[in-house]
Amino acid sequence: MKKIVECVPNFSEGRNEEIINAIADAIRQTEGCTLLDVDPGKSTNRTVYTFVGSPEHIVDGAINAAKVARKLIDMRHHKGEHPRMGALDVCPFIPVANVTMEECVELAKEFGRRAAEEIGIPVYLYEYAQEKEYRKRLPDIRQGEYEGLREKIHKPEWKPDFGSAEFIPEWGATVAGARFFLIAYNINILGTNNQAHRIALDLREAGRGDGQPGLLKEVKAIGWWVNEYNMAQISMNLTNFKVTPPHIAFEEAKRIAKEINVGVAGSEIVGLIPLEAMLMAADYYIEKENLFILDEDQKIKLVIDRLGLNSVSQFDPKKRIIEYIIKEEAVEPLAGMTVRAFIEEVAARSSAPGGGSASAAIAAIGSGLGAMVAKLTYGVRKFEHLEKDLRKIIPPLHNAVQSLIPMIDADTNAFNDYMEALRLPKDTEEEKRVREQKMQDGLKKAIEVPLGTMRLGDAVWDAMVECAKIGNIASKSDVEVGARALEVGIWGAYRNVLINLPGIKDEEFKQRILAEAEAMVGRAKAKCDEILKILDDRDKK
Repeated sequence: MKKIVECVPNFSEGRNEEIINAIADAIRQTEGCTLLDVDPGKSTNRTVYTFVGSPEHIVDGAINAAKVARKLIDMRHHKGEHPRMGALDVCPFIPVANVTMEECVELAKEFGRRAAEEIGIPVYLYEYAQEKEYRKRLPDIRQGEYEGLREKIHKPEWKPDFGSAEFIPEWGATVAGARFFLIAYNINILGTNNQAHRIALDLREAGRGDGQPGLLKEVKAIGWWVNEYNMAQISMNLTNFKVTPPHIAFEEAKRIAKEINVGVAGSEIVGLIPLEAMLMAADYYIEKENLFILDEDQKIKLVIDRLGLNSVSQFDPKKRIIEYIIKEEAVEPLAGMTVRAFIEEVAARSSAPGGGSASAAIAAIGSGLGAMVAKLTYGVRKFEHLEKDLRKIIPPLHNAVQSLIPMIDADTNAFNDYMEALRLPKDTEEEKRVREQKMQDGLKKAIEVPLGTMRLGDAVWDAMVECAKIGNIASKSDVEVGARALEVGIWGAYRNVLINLPGIKDEEFKQRILAEAEAMVGRAKAKCDEILKILDDRDKK
């Protein structure tokens, strides 16, 4: 799974387009980083940049941007409405996909260390990256702002976390940290701004300011009137969508609005949203309404409808969901071929693609036939009594197909590391040792790929058996072919595991892999035979 980190550096320059663009270009030109948004403000004299990247590259983007700012921004001449203490004022790192907060904390610390060493600036840590309680909050660190930093930085309790405690007049200081993704979310209210604010006070974590907390944690909210929409809104910052996601905020707002006889007319996402938040909402409505939806595209459509995200402006998933914006087309030269081209490529006078890729394709077809029969049975009036059971067996079959298709290319690429290791130098004893270790690691990877194909196929046998028991018997031959294809795919992957095992010197690894593979290939034969018998018995009735 691809790891995605968001970085939102705020620079103290919102008027000079040349400087704003130069910083943006520094981020754009950083390998592994994608600039998503540049939001300058003239009155604040501040520009907020939003970019994403892998954990390996995200700090490079922030450092490159800071280096440009170090040359072009001079805080001695800076005036603006927004609180600030440095040219690069704040630089948070935010987990978006498959990344932990702990990883982002380490990224913030890496940025601080590199910024101090490479740029020579003082850096403070905040929020999750800061261990000292009194300097976790950004307003506490920034108190006194740039003008007060000249004296503040020399106080022992305000010594920077990175860099020397020296005031740099043209820069000031930078605050780096780790925080959760903030979703800016507005709910449309068909009432007055006072009614919108009343609901906001009930919802927001701070409540009404009387010491009693509001209903939703990690939520900041106010009510206001929006002239361009001619209606009121509850304007929210959801500071941790895993605690309070948009759909929960929306449903709670609807509930309170109904109690006070106020209408709700959809909502809007301001800026970007992680895919996970959208899928959480999809799961919520699917369960609430007892729906059966598998395709991600349909899940997103469901959420857009239920939250009314098109109510005031068009919500385009490709432009608003972070993962979709930076989505790269999967590099699948084999799986992306036509069936004819793939078969001809297998038949060509070359060793790849070979049996491993063919096995993955065959296993995918086997699972696909099972999924097809189950889907064709589902929703048919005379099989309505089976819907509960079909809902259980369709998802694993559907998901197995999606997981097995990439294994077609993965198997062909499995030997890349081993082949690269063969080309390593072997003149010295150390070089021989490194080469041998790399070769062993490459062989293990070459084994793990077909083993992965086996595991994916092995995981759907129970669903295939149930499909044979309850699927439309008119599709008997499809299930038979599917079961046999799945068995052959697993057996073929097993042969690819066996052919590489002799080269492995780690005996414990060999025995463990062999035992697992033999168990799966044995189970494949037994399950396939069971399915064929079930179908024959049903056909005789």
